[in-house]
Amino acid sequence: MTAPLRVLVVDDEVALAGVIASYLVREGFDVSLAHTGPDAVSMAREVVPDLIVLDVMLPGYDGVEACRLIRQFTDAYIIMLTARDDEVDKILGLSMGADDYIVKPFSPRELIARIRAMLRRPRSVPSPEGTGDTAAATLVVGGLTVDLEARTVAVDGTPVEVTRTEFDILAAMAERPRAAFTRRQIIEAVWGGDWYGDEHVVDVHVGHLRRKMGDDAAEPRFVRTVRGVGYGMGPG
Repeated sequence: MTAPLRVLVVDDEVALAGVIASYLVREGFDVSLAHTGPDAVSMAREVVPDLIVLDVMLPGYDGVEACRLIRQFTDAYIIMLTARDDEVDKILGLSMGADDYIVKPFSPRELIARIRAMLRRPRSVPSPEGTGDTAAATLVVGGLTVDLEARTVAVDGTPVEVTRTEFDILAAMAERPRAAFTRRQIIEAVWGGDWYGDEHVVDVHVGHLRRKMGDDAAEPRFVRTVRGVGYGMGPG
């Protein structure tokens, strides 16, 4: 029998955290709760969750700092909860390694749909069937190397630390380096076709990838902006 997927819910509103937890338990998840930033980090170490629902506003230290610390030891999916539809919250949370965000108030059904869509994402990109060729699982675009099996990224031979979501975006585009991708196409490749939310989440992740790779949006080496469409790989 397969063990239930583990979700850590972190919110200082105890009643809201309890409501979210009850819906998740009903859906078959193993749920743990925390209500402060320090507790979120310690619980993430203790229970090793598959996914973390993390509120931005927390006592002790906020969810953005908790996210930064959690990212140092786990690649669990992280969905940030924010009370304001504010770009600063979104950019800060995602730049610290969160995978998605949802704005309060939200329905538990919407959150569960997001969680299920995220947990359906593959943990790794399989190598092409039947080739037995490990080289086929390595994508090279100029000085950028994306190893699909090891899930590692390097620029000019120097390793670059990326989150799971950042890697998946890069891998999806690097597999078709001449193609121009819309945000929706990237979302379908990475989050899945049933994901719904703000498509500009892609822009935030791409911006963070560019900073990590030392890529200049004005004169790109690796990720180019395709005006009126979205993004593509290679120089502009």
